[in-house]
Amino acid sequence: MEKIVDKATFREETRPKLKKAGKTIALCHGVFDLVHPGHIIHLQQAKQMADILVVSVTAAEYVRKGPGRPYFNDEMRLKVLEALECVDYVMLSEGYTADDIVESVEPDLYIKGEEYAKESEDITGKITAERELVERHGGKMAYTTGAVFSSTKLINTALAGLPEDVIRYMEGFVGRYSMDDIKKYAEKAEKLKVLVVGDVIIDKYTYCNIHGLMSKDTGYSSGLEYSEEYLGGAAAIARHLSSFTENVTLMSIVGNEEEMRLTLFDGLADRMRLKFTYSGSFPTIIKHRYLTRNAKREEYRKIFSINNIPEILSYEKAVREAFQRGLAEKLEESDVVFLCDFGHGLVDEEAKQLIQEKAKYLVLNCQTNSTNHGMNIITKYNRADAFTLDQKELKLAYPADMSDEQTGLRKLSAHLGCGGWLTRGSEGAYGIERQSDRKCQDIYECQDIYECQDIYECPAFTLTVKDTVGAGDAFYSIAGLYAAAGAPTELGTFMGNIAGALGANIVGNKEAVEKVNVLKYAGTLLNI
Repeated sequence: MEKIVDKATFREETRPKLKKAGKTIALCHGVFDLVHPGHIIHLQQAKQMADILVVSVTAAEYVRKGPGRPYFNDEMRLKVLEALECVDYVMLSEGYTADDIVESVEPDLYIKGEEYAKESEDITGKITAERELVERHGGKMAYTTGAVFSSTKLINTALAGLPEDVIRYMEGFVGRYSMDDIKKYAEKAEKLKVLVVGDVIIDKYTYCNIHGLMSKDTGYSSGLEYSEEYLGGAAAIARHLSSFTENVTLMSIVGNEEEMRLTLFDGLADRMRLKFTYSGSFPTIIKHRYLTRNAKREEYRKIFSINNIPEILSYEKAVREAFQRGLAEKLEESDVVFLCDFGHGLVDEEAKQLIQEKAKYLVLNCQTNSTNHGMNIITKYNRADAFTLDQKELKLAYPADMSDEQTGLRKLSAHLGCGGWLTRGSEGAYGIERQSDRKCQDIYECQDIYECQDIYECPAFTLTVKDTVGAGDAFYSIAGLYAAAGAPTELGTFMGNIAGALGANIVGNKEAVEKVNVLKYAGTLLNI
């Protein structure tokens, strides 16, 4: 009998035959990245509870267990389970949850290990939803008992599933922080009233098939495959944050185009409150990138970009005044403000001063890019409670310290009066402690600049990169939110790097970095 089946075949052919024969069906689901004694015991016990045992495996595309996972590909994991005598059918689950499998199998019993029996302790929030779905289809939950083994721990240690620098870092980190700490600050973040202020950008991606160089020119000849549009800029940041807290408001000035308004509302209105001021004079910002894709490795290379951004966004007086009034009102109501200054004209001098004066807790990100000609320097601000920037932005702010990032970071921290983060791409990130933790008041009067504040270095947590666009925004969102919830800088650095790693494996801002995946990623890294 062929054990490996697809969902449609099982639903339409196999299941009706089994039910007609009076067979009871049990379902077990997991990643099964490394089948170990704990899995064997679990599956054998599950088989004893029903006539037929179906095992579903999460497809690699949907595994969110950290860098380098899954260790084994889909085919290998299916084959290992197929070889087990106690398993009757094996199928691939193409989704982040087992919902598609539950609906196809309609099991009499959905069986998990005893460590999942306490729904209140589930960091993902999925167990309750899965139970409710199973019950709607006439089944019920059941649990096995026995020794609990961790595939993740075995892969991280025995199979070197993590890079050496990550293992070394985590060996020290786990002595200082636990999953309970991560969950504690996530719970505090849930209660925060968050305001996101910044440019809403439509990221348009057009995928091309490059044929080669043009015969009579130096440019590329390419064929167009398809295009997609994603919500970027401050909208992407607000989406990341809305996964951690339900009380998120996005404020911006956008164009008055009807089709753009529909795009914005469809993508955002169900996740957050929208406080848009509409301008009839300037269109919503569009950044159109043309890319080629390596399908085998799921890597993307940008060919060129065309940006629909006026040189100077000088909004009409009535629009600017309406935006300022709304901003003043929301600043009073909000616990934390994420200021996303992309340098496109939204944040003028008046808005800048208002935010710096009225924000109860200000998380600052001031970006330099080609469209603002590298002139949008973070030092134009003189106050924040946390900040993020990348290496190029730090060098533009402190060109005299180009060879010493830590010195530049310390100077910026002193200038803004707070701690924050420097994202360093494949090198990870630096976090510098908050001002309240400093050993001296004035960094420039300190005898030894390197004794003034602690800087925490955290390695990159990703082994693969699909697209770097949006990774920094994901870091900024989650690190900043943890800081606003009172988390130590080192923990914020850790959580921000996780979000950045997840963001680097999402094309553009096609998806938000979701809380459940961030927490699962953290659990993987802590399991060494």
